[in-house]
Amino acid sequence: MARIIIAEDDEIVGQIAQDALIAAGHGAGVVGNGVEALRVIKARRPDLVILDCNMPELSGVLLVQELRKMPEFAKLPVMMLTGRRGERDEELARFAGADDYMKKPFDPDELVFRVDELLAKG
Repeated sequence: MARIIIAEDDEIVGQIAQDALIAAGHGAGVVGNGVEALRVIKARRPDLVILDCNMPELSGVLLVQELRKMPEFAKLPVMMLTGRRGERDEELARFAGADDYMKKPFDPDELVFRVDELLAKG
């Protein structure tokens, strides 16, 4: 079982992701913005983070950049789960430090599969 933080400002999307991950045996919590996500990550390091690119206060891309600057989170697996569909958006997220990039709408089973793959690499 992995501890996973989902930073997602759309409550329905966050709930779908959380339900899928819990059903797969993981512990998952949802926060609504990037600032809150950073606070929670620093308070209790998760095993993986799922970030939306577009969030209030601190975007997912800026948050992953911040995490990569901190030695204790430099290798933390990060997946972007976003409505941004362009190739350039994915390139920017990966350049910022994202390990995976999944576009919305998403298949919950694929989300679990890709999360498990990231955890196995870590």
